[in-house]
Amino acid sequence: MKALLTVWMKELRELVRDRRTLALALVMGPLLAPALIIGLGTMAQNKVRSQIEKPLEVVIVGAERAPNLVAWLGGQGISRKEFKGDPDAAIRSQAEDVYLRIEPDYARHWREGVPALVEIVHDSTRDASRIPVKRVEAALDAYRQQVGALRLLARGISPSVAMPVTTSHKDLSTPEARKGMAMAFLPYLLILSAFLGGAHIVIDTTAGERERQSLEPLLATPASRGAIVSGKIAAACAVGVAALLLTLLAFKLGAQLAPDIGRQMDVSMAAIAKMLVVLLPMVFIGGCLLTFIAAGAKSVKEAQSYMAVLMLLPMIPTIALMVSPVKDALWMFTVPFLAQNQMLLKVIRGEGIDLQTWAVYLGAGFGLAALLWFAATRRYQQEKLAVSG
Repeated sequence: MKALLTVWMKELRELVRDRRTLALALVMGPLLAPALIIGLGTMAQNKVRSQIEKPLEVVIVGAERAPNLVAWLGGQGISRKEFKGDPDAAIRSQAEDVYLRIEPDYARHWREGVPALVEIVHDSTRDASRIPVKRVEAALDAYRQQVGALRLLARGISPSVAMPVTTSHKDLSTPEARKGMAMAFLPYLLILSAFLGGAHIVIDTTAGERERQSLEPLLATPASRGAIVSGKIAAACAVGVAALLLTLLAFKLGAQLAPDIGRQMDVSMAAIAKMLVVLLPMVFIGGCLLTFIAAGAKSVKEAQSYMAVLMLLPMIPTIALMVSPVKDALWMFTVPFLAQNQMLLKVIRGEGIDLQTWAVYLGAGFGLAALLWFAATRRYQQEKLAVSG
């Protein structure tokens, strides 16, 4: 333990001396990532709110064929926009988000009681058109229902005759669960922060020392290889926990400063403490795995080349659940990254976590970290690690 603590203090002391790396590990990532996400989320919400509330101008081809419809749409905040040219080309060039095309026989069909066609033209692959299209669809549906009811009343028929079955929705979701849906990006970001929080110090203390040829004198000391690698892993995990704690606190502060985001997130100290406990195994898994990988690299550049692949690992459960959603099962809390994703979703949604789930999750997480620690110590038994070339 004395040798382990000596190596641990040595690595932390060297990290503190390298202020640029320290700032990158403890300031830039933990603080800028929450600020960026919360800032973008606030901007997106403001844009959506402005699109819903502001008057909408829409090109209406054949507006003279349905003056009553055009006037009714105007009363709903959807006014006619003067336009000359090809409206389809305007949609393709994104000059317009949506336009209406009223069929030539609209007036005749209206008089005959035959359904008249009003076509909504848009590009479904453009996110910018989503809100305007929904507003136009909702207005046309309301107009259709109103006119249909008036036609039935004019014939002495109750409008309820045309509705033999009515449906309603009873939403059993909790406010916390609905908030969790809005924060779907949060688990991936937190898992990534915990997994790679100590990456800078790991690469510097493994591949960096090998490249600087300062590893051989360290291995020549009376300290055992296990104590040396354990000290390096402990230092990386200490930095990872500090970076993770700063990330969580930055989210708490950012959510309090952004009222809209704050209403969608549970940023109480109890929730922050649960997230910290959930992500602790991932800090140790990331520290041990990065040490195992970077110890075999001959240079910092080679070790950094693995980062692109490692950053994709936390995305796997999110993509898998999007493609094939599954119900919670106990086995899921033993799978790396998937377990963290499900546990964080439970915390964000405000759901209770029983003791059995906690035991399985923490046992599997720290058990995997122990296996990776053993693999890293075995790698440090190789004499070729002292050779940089």
